Amino acid sequence: MIKFVPRRISSLLQIILLALLCLIGLHFILKTETSAVVNEIAKPASLKQENAAESPSDQRLLQEDTRQSPSKVKAALVSLVRNTDLHGMRQTIRQIEDRFNHKFNYPYIFLNDVPFTEEFKKGVQDLTKSQVSFGILDSESWGYPSWIDQAKAQDVLDKADYINGKSKSYKFMCRFQSGYIYRHPLLSELEFYWRIEPDVKYYCDLDYDPFKYMKDNGYKYGWNMAPNEYMKTIPTLWNTTKNFMKENPDLIPKKNLLEFTTENGEYNGCHFWTNFEIVDLSFYRSKEYKAYFEYLDKSGGFFYERWGDAPVHTLAVAMFLQKSQVKYFGDVGYYHPAMGFCPKDSNKLGKCVCDPEKENEFNYGCRKRWDIV
Repeated sequence: MIKFVPRRISSLLQIILLALLCLIGLHFILKTETSAVVNEIAKPASLKQENAAESPSDQRLLQEDTRQSPSKVKAALVSLVRNTDLHGMRQTIRQIEDRFNHKFNYPYIFLNDVPFTEEFKKGVQDLTKSQVSFGILDSESWGYPSWIDQAKAQDVLDKADYINGKSKSYKFMCRFQSGYIYRHPLLSELEFYWRIEPDVKYYCDLDYDPFKYMKDNGYKYGWNMAPNEYMKTIPTLWNTTKNFMKENPDLIPKKNLLEFTTENGEYNGCHFWTNFEIVDLSFYRSKEYKAYFEYLDKSGGFFYERWGDAPVHTLAVAMFLQKSQVKYFGDVGYYHPAMGFCPKDSNKLGKCVCDPEKENEFNYGCRKRWDIV
């Protein structure tokens, strides 16, 4: 005999059964999520990082975000370079990217007195995710100024018996690096620049941002090596500089660095090797520096002798800055053809691939002098 359950009781049982099913389901979900959290906490940190962007699309998005993130300092890596220097420039970029810039993505600016070839442009762009810009020089910044006696300048070229003495383009380059590079439109918005050149090597990993370091600590000029100048190339540079100081005493602060560059009142040849320099461009744009460059430029020494941008920059630093405004980058292992520098603690740090015994910073007398000024 079949017994019928009253309709009200049947509805009540259905509600109770549904509630039980919901409770069981909720318990299962909470248990699963708790287990996942516990497992995630127990994972090694390295495993968490590997899983953070495991899909190709995630990797691509992370790369794009990194590339588009703005630099904390308005700065760039800048080079005056020829189309024929492509392979040497690629070597430099590869080292800079590996040692430093893959972490910071600072832009590159390449300048030339002739248009860059498509081969050069592609060749350097292929090596970096950073923005790359190309600029050309105008006739004011590259060539003979109107006041130069070109026949006299040519006679100097013909008679020169020292390195690069017969190179007209080398003299144009020294004048440009001394007084025009910071005026180029592509650098107009920059606060800092790092000068780079083809065929150089960077021996050590650089784990911090040197631009930010300089800005945060009030440094105006950064250098790495300080050899002696070949004095035959600059016979009247110091006398011209002394005349400038006599005529412009108001521009020379009492506290300066002339002790580094002079001995017994004469220039000792010490200079910062400017193929590596990191500079707060407000220094080059200052009225003091511009007045000094224009004074030198009018004298004609860039063409009637072979004044280099290295002694010009160094004498300007010595006249206008204090030691607290100048940064010695002793942790940047660096090689430029003919000369190299390896940090003395490079083996201990484990971040360099060089021999500090062979490329000792104290091989250069001016490096020792820096410590005592």
